[in-house]
Parts: sequence; C-alpha cells; structure tokens
Amino acid sequence: MNMKKWCDELIAAKEKPAIPILSFPSVSLLGIGVGQLISDAELQAKGMKAVADRNRAGAAVSMMDLSVEAEAFGSTIRVSDGEVPTVIGSIVDGEDGANALEIPQIGTARTKLYLEAIQKAKQLITDRPVFAGMIGPFSLAGRLMDVNEALVDCYDEPELLHTVLRKTTEFLTNYAQAYRQIGADGIVMAEPLAGLLPPALAEEFSSRYIKTIVESVQSDDFAFIYHNCGNGTILQIDSILEIGAFGYHFGNSIRMSEMLPHIPKNVLVMGNVDPASVLRNGTTEYVKTTTKEIMAECCGYPNFVISSGCDIPPMTPWENIDAFFEAVNEFYAEQK
Repeated sequence: MNMKKWCDELIAAKEKPAIPILSFPSVSLLGIGVGQLISDAELQAKGMKAVADRNRAGAAVSMMDLSVEAEAFGSTIRVSDGEVPTVIGSIVDGEDGANALEIPQIGTARTKLYLEAIQKAKQLITDRPVFAGMIGPFSLAGRLMDVNEALVDCYDEPELLHTVLRKTTEFLTNYAQAYRQIGADGIVMAEPLAGLLPPALAEEFSSRYIKTIVESVQSDDFAFIYHNCGNGTILQIDSILEIGAFGYHFGNSIRMSEMLPHIPKNVLVMGNVDPASVLRNGTTEYVKTTTKEIMAECCGYPNFVISSGCDIPPMTPWENIDAFFEAVNEFYAEQK
C-alpha cells in the first residue's frame, strides 16, 4: 500500500473514518485476559481482526504496549488481566550501567511475538492499513533508568542519558525496520515522557533521536506516526514537526483546536477523545457528546482525523466504543 497516497487521500476526503488506538479491548471480544493477549501472536492477530470487523476505522492499530521493548533490554514487567502491562524498577544505574547496557537483538523476549502478530494481522485485515505500536527512545530510556531519574539527568547527567538514548534509538530503528520487512504499513511511536520536558530539552533528548528513526524507516509504503499525550506538545511543536513524520497523534492533555493551527495542512493530525474518563468510564451519551464537540472544533481543518487521545484501556465497555463510532457517523450526517 502506498501510505503517502493513503495519507493524502485521507486528508482530501470530506468524511474521514475515525482511527482510534484500539486493540487492547479485543480481550472481551475473545473472552481472554491481557496476560493471554500479550503472550500469543495468534490471539493478537485475531483480536485485531475482531476489532476491525466490528467497526469502520480507517486503520487497524496494534496495542500501545510500552513494556515490550524494555523487557527485551531485561526489565521486569508486571502483568494483570485487566490492565496494560507496566515496567517494574530500573536496570540502568549510573554511568557504568549506561555503558554496560547491551542492545538486544530483534526477536528477543516478546519482540518476536509482536512481529509475528502484525504479520498474521496483515493476512487477516486486507481492507485498511495495519500499524504496529512502538515506544519512543526517551520514553524507553525512562523505563530502563527510572522515569524520574531520566528527567533529572536531562539537567544533571546529560551525557549519561545520551549514552542510553543512542542505544535505545539503535534498537528501535532495527525494530521499526523489522516491522517494515514483515509487511506492516507503518508504526505508531509513543513518546509520552517527552511531553513533560521544556521545548529545548524535548528537542535534544527526544525529537532529534526520533528524526533519525524516521529518516531510516519512513518511505512511501511505510508511514511513521508520532504519538505524544504529554501536556507540553504545543510548546514543543516546532521540533516535533522537524521529525518529518507522515502523521502526528496527540492526547487529551491539550486542546486539539489549539494545536491544529501549528500543523501544515498536508500533514495528518489525530486525537484526542480521553480514553480513560470518557471512553473507559463515561456513559454512551458522554462519549457521543465529547466526540462531537471535538469534531465540531477541529473538523474545519482538513488534515484532522478523530481518534482516541491514547491507547483505549482493555476493560473499556464496547457499548462506549460503539458509541464513539456512532458519534462520528452522526456528526457527518448532521453536517449534511
């Protein structure tokens, strides 16, 4: 699939399908828990197919499981059947730990399983692009070093942090290239930790590294989508745009209508219905009202596509997810 053409056609379309980050809630469609889902490539592919069959999303987006890459480096993760996996503790301590950190081979731990899942999903889902989910280099460094330590080291130990970032970036470049080789149509890279940084530090410790990944993997047939749900993204937008991604995805900690004027009209922008308080914990009426309000504010920009603000939680009720898609259809019908 020519993904550059896909992006251009999506921007040109008068009515745009929603593209939420929607994969974890497949657990309730399959009757399984999160632990089973993250441990089985076949179940992940079947889950993505079940989700695709239930709605008319513009793309199938895999889980934003930000524990996979850290686990490949050696981190310990905590898994529960109703929640997204989390990383426990840190494995990099000081300069010696940073220098000793080894870059894992692609296929280590669950990276092999997640690659297989996307390959299988591509065989099952043929009517829309299939995107893999990945973590960003600074967010990965935060999981390896401890989030607070990474944020402090931006000021106190920048060279130590750069040592870790060079290694996370090399690994993530290889991982993204592996997704391209097995047939994925693109990746959605989540870099939420960078959203907490002031603009100059976000450029130095995040955008600069992600740009090298984009330059290594993005092509007409492989799209790079940048995701950041932090509250600093509007201030950081200059360096974020310099990444050169085909598309950008922002969370609900910002007002999307304030972000859109900063984005070139030939670049996709997606977001930002709150996945927790609205989609997971709201009523169907609240889901519809919120979705339509965001669309009313933002759909005047031709490059805007409605989405969840981040990965939709595993236990989100399907009546709420269905209400989200219904709201999109109703909004366009009302505009006519």
